[in-house]
Amino acid sequence: MADSPTMSSSDLGIADDHALAARLATEAGRLLLDIRAELAAAGADAAELKVEGDRRANAWLMEQLRAERPHDPILSEERERPEAAAARLGSARAWIVDPLDGTREFSEPPRSDWAVHVALSVDGVATLGAVALPALGVTLATGPGAPTLPPRADGPPRIIVSRSRPPAEALQIRDRLGGVLVEMGSAGAKAMAVVRGEADIYPHSGGQYEWDSCAPVAVALAAGLWCSRLDGSPLRYNNADPYLPDLLICRPEMAAAALEAADWSND
Repeated sequence: MADSPTMSSSDLGIADDHALAARLATEAGRLLLDIRAELAAAGADAAELKVEGDRRANAWLMEQLRAERPHDPILSEERERPEAAAARLGSARAWIVDPLDGTREFSEPPRSDWAVHVALSVDGVATLGAVALPALGVTLATGPGAPTLPPRADGPPRIIVSRSRPPAEALQIRDRLGGVLVEMGSAGAKAMAVVRGEADIYPHSGGQYEWDSCAPVAVALAAGLWCSRLDGSPLRYNNADPYLPDLLICRPEMAAAALEAADWSND
């Protein structure tokens, strides 16, 4: 069958990339569930669960991406060789992967608030991606079938934060908007809670890397959410330094109020 005359070869490539991201995130999640069950049955402690889950999922994802997209560079948590970094920075396309987002939660069965991130940055933008929530049996991805934002639940704004050390900006947003805090584990789980309508605002500060947010941001953008730095500036990816310490993901109708509330200069 001939390709549709309205779809370019680049469009077809991106469509395939959406599907690849969703498949790899889902299958890596299944692998992690098997690893978790195997190690827990063998009496492994939390430290071994963290290390082995991260290592084995990363190795599998790297192998799959190198086979499926041999010409695309990949950025993940693993140490990057100088020649690999140079190739990545010279490429418009870069896959950005977190094989196990939320190692602490993964190491505490039966916790479900951990994730797998597979994303593609094109020209510095989180263009497409998938976030698998394996313990829930859910993968949220860009492309056909991308999630749609449900109506907001009644009540005060729900601000999602980590179980420990909620960022000062989150506390300030809570106080200024009359919100309530919702505690959850990994960055991907938090972002997807907003996508799924379980929370309204996800502010983060204090340290993240590109692999922590690229896939969640791609999925959140596809669902119609607001995504930016805490100062309102764009999130940019495939940088020489992958440190990307802060972000705001929230319902679009709350973005202006959340950004203003997070701004310490308003004190």
